Amino acid sequence: MDSHNETAAPLSIVILGTCDTKLCELLYLRSQILSHVEDASITLIDVGKTPISSPAISIPQNDLLSNHASTSPSELSTMARSQVMQTMTEAATACLKHLYSKTAIHGVISIGGSGGTSLTSTAMRRALPFLLPKLIVSTMASGDTSPFVGESDITLMYSIVDIAGSNGILNGVLGNAAGGIVGMAHAFQKRQLSESQNHDDPTTQTAPRLQKKLKIGITMFGVTTPCVDTIRHHLLTTLGLDSCEIYIFHATGHGGRAMERLISSSALDAIIDLTTSEVADEIVGGVMSAGPHRLKAGLIAGIPQIISVGACDLVNFGPRNTVPQRFLDEGRKLYEHNASVTLVRTNVDECKRIGGFIAEKIREYCKRPDLVQVVLPTGGMSPLSKRGEVYADEEADEAIFDAVEEGLRGTGVEVVRDEREVNDEGFGKELAERLVRLIEVEERTRKEEDFDKGNVGGSMS
Repeated sequence: MDSHNETAAPLSIVILGTCDTKLCELLYLRSQILSHVEDASITLIDVGKTPISSPAISIPQNDLLSNHASTSPSELSTMARSQVMQTMTEAATACLKHLYSKTAIHGVISIGGSGGTSLTSTAMRRALPFLLPKLIVSTMASGDTSPFVGESDITLMYSIVDIAGSNGILNGVLGNAAGGIVGMAHAFQKRQLSESQNHDDPTTQTAPRLQKKLKIGITMFGVTTPCVDTIRHHLLTTLGLDSCEIYIFHATGHGGRAMERLISSSALDAIIDLTTSEVADEIVGGVMSAGPHRLKAGLIAGIPQIISVGACDLVNFGPRNTVPQRFLDEGRKLYEHNASVTLVRTNVDECKRIGGFIAEKIREYCKRPDLVQVVLPTGGMSPLSKRGEVYADEEADEAIFDAVEEGLRGTGVEVVRDEREVNDEGFGKELAERLVRLIEVEERTRKEEDFDKGNVGGSMS
């Protein structure tokens, strides 16, 4: 037996489901979890439209609505499906937030079709933090899962057959899901216990352990990978493996949102936003946009950050046959990155708007101009737009560089043109060094503020 099991509380797992349509399947899932851990604490929450009575339901629909919504069961029964979905989603979200704040939860699992998956995935995304295990068995798990997963770490498992009645295939899937959530929940609980013991054990509180590691985020795309590798290596070498952790975010839309969610929850201390191509997709209509608020979180947080325009020379679409006709009619340059991704070169007007977007966000939300720098790789925003390459377009490149410079004039934010291409090793090292200097500035400022607060306290005593 693992030593952590001797002192750990019972494993706590939450099951979300529409008990009016899937009670039998939910009860089977519950029994399978208990077959792995007999003393597990299971909280079954009914998020269905119609109230159902069962001793296995921990939080019936009536209680869910009365405690976490302003709608009564009788009112719910008269609502349109879309209103029911919204009401139950909000109630489930509030309930999960309450449970997480008041009790130990080691994992959350749900089962459902399109409606149930939409409801429970939204509640999980809104209510629960990264790393807490979240698993959904769904008929929608094979296909475009972005509406369900978003920037979260939800795990989806395809049900193979519809979740409607007992059969060998579905029972096998639910049995596997039960084993999966139990394993994930055990791992989560073990990590929590280990971290708690290390924190409480005075013999582990050596000087190095008291030093908080800097958490640094970097945005990356396939075409900017060499630069990110250089930055990461240089930061780890300069700051030390014991002093920092590097988090790389794939700029697919969800990657940018995940990074900004972590920034908003104070989980990142500094960033190099090298690959802002999600802005290009937002402006031009590509499939990898992070939305209209990209860049906002880091600027509001006031953390040290380097911003660049890596991969802003391209917009992302799916397979070649999914590229909108207007780009073909305009004779735009296309590049098949792989069978699933086709790139369209940004033109002069689009580049001007991309640069304007970046400058506008900085102007509007920048809290600490002294901790923000913009570095423009004029030798190429990606390897594809270097001189002589397929996407080379000096006029379009100049449009984005000029828009950024003009938009940030007089803001106090330093804007630098660097004649190297984005993946030039020297460019990557330069970005890393610039961030290190900004981190030092932030550290000095914080120490001065702490010193001033100490002086104020001293003068009052």
